[in-house]
Amino acid sequence: MPDSPRPILALGRRQLYVAIFLLSTFSILPQLGGHEIGSAQVVASFSQEGTYVVDLTIDATTLLARLEDLAGEDRSLNLSAAELEARITSKTALLLKNVHVHFDGKPVAPLFEYIGSSSEHAADGNVVEAVLRFSGPVPPGSRSFGWKYDLSYGSYALTLRNELDHQPVRQWVEGDAESVPFQLASRAPALSRAQTAMLYLKLGFTHIIPKGLDHILFVIGIFLLSTRIGEVLKQVTAFTLAHSITLALTIYGIVSLSPRVVEPAIAISIAYIGVENIVSRRMTRWRVVLVFAFGLLHGMGFAGVLSELGLPRSEFVTALISFNVGVEIGQLAVIAIAFLVVASWAGRKPWYRQRVVVPLSFLIALTGLYWTVERIRGA
Repeated sequence: MPDSPRPILALGRRQLYVAIFLLSTFSILPQLGGHEIGSAQVVASFSQEGTYVVDLTIDATTLLARLEDLAGEDRSLNLSAAELEARITSKTALLLKNVHVHFDGKPVAPLFEYIGSSSEHAADGNVVEAVLRFSGPVPPGSRSFGWKYDLSYGSYALTLRNELDHQPVRQWVEGDAESVPFQLASRAPALSRAQTAMLYLKLGFTHIIPKGLDHILFVIGIFLLSTRIGEVLKQVTAFTLAHSITLALTIYGIVSLSPRVVEPAIAISIAYIGVENIVSRRMTRWRVVLVFAFGLLHGMGFAGVLSELGLPRSEFVTALISFNVGVEIGQLAVIAIAFLVVASWAGRKPWYRQRVVVPLSFLIALTGLYWTVERIRGA
């Protein structure tokens, strides 16, 4: 007898867990942004007068949530930029416990100042970037500087500048790890080619998993329409070729498009793919053309993130290629996970389109439309 549709409750325990996981994931997507890498940045400057200034640029809402968690308090919601500043400033003592400044391995107590925010309101869904300043005198005779920030979720850039040295030094710090000691009297050694390649490979991968939610949704969207390997590979190849082109052209300054245009357009591409999956039952050649066109937009988005991260002058090409390869590995991982979690057991079922493709595509389209509106409002 042919395999007939079964009620959702009869799909089995594993399938039920998968459904719960997917629904839970999509229920929180509208609350999350698409680009997490580069959202926290640290710049440390050292003057001839013997003083230092460390400026930490960070999402104020995320910072307050971390501080409130540590204090055992309920998280505050829908605060204006001024309210965020007041709440964070009221927790200065707790914040300073999680910020560590060292000279020659010995801790010093920095002064703290809340410099300001990039927008007036956070309640409308915009990210409010706060600049937190930590400063003080450099102990006489100090030869090295160290930094540690306990409240970071992931990797972030630490840029170090000596007033007498016009070429800044950039480090990548993993979460709450301590930075490599920065020599105040001389420049720190640059990363080797292999170290640069591994660093940017990892940054490219983590930009997709787990931090590139918009790109994850797009990749899942192009996967859902057809589970045939050949058709999936055609779309992935077109997407990869397209975003590789615009990533390189944008980084080299040959083409340029404002993030105010690129980010909403990426969100629109996600919504479109979701809608097309609902109205189309099979893949056409125009699907590949559209995926290629949307890939050009996503490449500009990747370039924007990579510009925030910065590229070392001595290993510019190595870093660019490694980041792109990391992105590709992340995309293939998303497809592999989607296949194993859904398509491997349900892809050939007669109810696959009705119970998997259409509901998930609807959620993808809805999320894309939500992001479109939010990004246009925040532009």
